[in-house]
Amino acid sequence: MTELSPGGDPGRGARRRPARSVQTPAQRRRIEDVARGAAFDVLREVADSDAYANLVLPPMLRARRITGRDAGFATELAYGTLRLRGRYDAIIAQVASRDLATIDPPVLDLLRLGSHQLLGMRVPAHAAVSETVALARSRAGAGSAQFVNAVLRKISGRELAEWLAAIDATMPNDPLEALAVRESHPSWILRALREALVGHGRTAAELEALLRADNEAPEVTLVARPGLVEAADLIAELHGSARPGPWTPTAVRMSGGDPGAIRAVRDGRAGVQDEGSQLVTLALVAADVTMEGGPDAHGETWLDLCAGPGGKAALLAALAAQRGARLVANEVLPHRALLVERSLVAIPAGVVEVRCGDGRAIGAQEPGRYERVLLDAPCTGLGALRRRPEARWRRMPADLSALGVLQRELLTSAIDACRPGGVVAYVTCSPHLAETTFVVRDVLRKRTDAEVIDATAAVLSASGGPMDLGPGPSVQLWPHVHLTDAMHLTLIRRTDVPR
Repeated sequence: MTELSPGGDPGRGARRRPARSVQTPAQRRRIEDVARGAAFDVLREVADSDAYANLVLPPMLRARRITGRDAGFATELAYGTLRLRGRYDAIIAQVASRDLATIDPPVLDLLRLGSHQLLGMRVPAHAAVSETVALARSRAGAGSAQFVNAVLRKISGRELAEWLAAIDATMPNDPLEALAVRESHPSWILRALREALVGHGRTAAELEALLRADNEAPEVTLVARPGLVEAADLIAELHGSARPGPWTPTAVRMSGGDPGAIRAVRDGRAGVQDEGSQLVTLALVAADVTMEGGPDAHGETWLDLCAGPGGKAALLAALAAQRGARLVANEVLPHRALLVERSLVAIPAGVVEVRCGDGRAIGAQEPGRYERVLLDAPCTGLGALRRRPEARWRRMPADLSALGVLQRELLTSAIDACRPGGVVAYVTCSPHLAETTFVVRDVLRKRTDAEVIDATAAVLSASGGPMDLGPGPSVQLWPHVHLTDAMHLTLIRRTDVPR
């Protein structure tokens, strides 16, 4: 549980009593709390506009001048509610004794927000109920506020452990489905993650730990772009609220503060980037190419095939500048190409060319041109459910089919664009076997000019320290093991021209 509430801690062992109001209707608060109001508005944007919470909340907080503890409270309330929505819906359904589809969506979001305060944050019961009822009165009217009050008072009468046991009791013959509800993952995702654990060399026994890690708020991680700023400089500027990342020399993990307030972030010498994302990028550069002249990268040309929004491109570009290489950053969507350009503002002139084009065509247009190719393929994002909590409710199994076709076409193009002896990094922010192992297998079995090489050696070289990477040759990172997003990396060497 996350201690972000401006109220007190009722105590870990204390039994929660139902909240009671001693105020008359005229005395009850009618003005909503600004932090809770922001969290509610984020939930409505996500539901009504298919927005991403991580893109909606930060500008909303700035526009409403919500800072400090209130900003932290709003962030945990919005993100935590989205992550644990499945759990809270099951609890609300038991208490309300009605089909959730019959509850107006805004009212249901209010109930979810109240449930997270009661069961997922250390907010005293009376504050969680009264403040959420005030928000309901402001946003949904007096009648809805009465309903919200009645439901939340019943929820406040039990501790979280009791509610989780009640969920299990409703599904005694289907423990996997009960686990899916309890840990708030759609059942198809739970089963896919279980298969991915086994398929990538771990065990199904780790499933519950993985689901719980998906439900934890991740730390903010910065990347110190090489040659532009040192990680130690970022740590010094943060005055003790940051530490080095465990896996890469470029990573800084923040324990508090606003990354947007850091000078190096504002001017592009650093950025916000998960350490797993940094690691797979560094591994591509650490992998040996086998062309004439050996591993010296001077004069090489690198390609980021799907560069938007630009985090990996900026790290690659900084490394290219150090090594005398050039980078072509390609992005199919114009607005995302603009994001790539913004991420590169601190990179020396002449190092990067940003293009807007279809990555599937580059292999045919520029065959064998690039020594290193990064394909950060479009995917379901199941490896980043901590950071994009709404994705678990938005993605469907049918998405895999269309994405699979695109992933195979892009990987074929990436290999075609790579010079013999060069290396392609196939990267996804998903551990799903249909987006990782099966894509690589299907593409390579149709070719005689490419082979998988050991990605574990490249990752260890980039990290500089021991890591639990599994059997290889591909690398799958995990939130519950590495405290990163579940990034996947397969390295492929172009061996010869097609025969």
